[in-house]
Amino acid sequence: MQSTAEDFIILQNKNILMEKLRNILLVQFGDIGDVVLTTPTVCAIRDFYPEARVSILVHKPFGALLKSDPNIYEVLELAKVKGLDFQVLYEYLKFIRRLRKTHYDLVIDLRTGDRGAFFSFLTGATHRIGYRADGKKIWHSIAFTKIIRALPEWPKSNYPGAEHSLGLLRGIGIDAKTSAPKLYVAQDDRERVALLLADCGLEPGARFYTINPFSRWSYKEWDRGKWVEVINSIWDKSSIPAIIVGSSEESAAAEGIIAGCKGHAFNLAGKINLGELSAIIAKSTFHLGVDSAAPHIASALGTPTVTIHGPSDWRVWRVVNDLNVIIFPPMDCVPCSHRGCDDTEVSQCLEQLDTDGVTSAVEGLLRKLLGASVSEQLKTKRRSEDIY
Repeated sequence: MQSTAEDFIILQNKNILMEKLRNILLVQFGDIGDVVLTTPTVCAIRDFYPEARVSILVHKPFGALLKSDPNIYEVLELAKVKGLDFQVLYEYLKFIRRLRKTHYDLVIDLRTGDRGAFFSFLTGATHRIGYRADGKKIWHSIAFTKIIRALPEWPKSNYPGAEHSLGLLRGIGIDAKTSAPKLYVAQDDRERVALLLADCGLEPGARFYTINPFSRWSYKEWDRGKWVEVINSIWDKSSIPAIIVGSSEESAAAEGIIAGCKGHAFNLAGKINLGELSAIIAKSTFHLGVDSAAPHIASALGTPTVTIHGPSDWRVWRVVNDLNVIIFPPMDCVPCSHRGCDDTEVSQCLEQLDTDGVTSAVEGLLRKLLGASVSEQLKTKRRSEDIY
């Protein structure tokens, strides 16, 4: 018999769910970055219940990022269904039936929205756990058998973004060995990317960097003319070509940036899926871009990053160290956590950010990665090219 919903906090790492569990489902209906940051939570659950099959439910197509994760038994994707009302209902009922047939013992909703609560309830799992900071959504008391309303304080971490879902696990007595996100690249994605790089004229092992100037939120973006300056500067000083990534909707904007470059910049925006994006970022020397999902992916793959932030608070989400550099405008109002100045979708802080700080950060990162001698080798190479 299922227990009724109640508030609880487990102290001293004592877990009330000590029975043997066979099937566990994590529900993560967040964006791409949230999915990446959930990987330490998957590992923590897997470590605590080594005999259990741990699956995850995400929005389609985000599951492509997780398909090769050895800690995940099954990646389930909820697709947006188009068509007449009865067709939509039929597809959802089919999906729900699939969830129920698995007979999950434990479902943990890692978000606070209604959709995650709804699907958690419909699994029919014996234990359904969710986090709700307020008591306004009364029906969640029906959706979940256990509700956590206050999370224990977690230790200061180098991976603050991952701590949001790990905190929920700590609330039920499950701790993590690491809070570092980690992604695994599928072999078919590696092979596809090798072909794409060859089409760009890049030989196997050639250095390049990925760059994502785009965000789903315009107030996080930087002037595209400044991106042209940065790409040209990196080429002039380091002879490393750029590969622009993004969605199909951003492909035309990427072409506009490339049109202003001196060459040695390639557009793969809209030409690769999320798995292939992981593969190409994994091969790149470093990733450069604005606050978006791509720096999360890069960090989880061990690829160094230079990321531009304006109003959004990097301290809450980003890894910051010698190989993961944050550039932000030197203004007292940064970060403000607004959607642009006074929520106008326009960020004056980013408008005023010049290219010098970005190019300097890239040069410093390349010195760490490639060594000081590389710049001298490049100068010698250019002199020989000028002579012959």
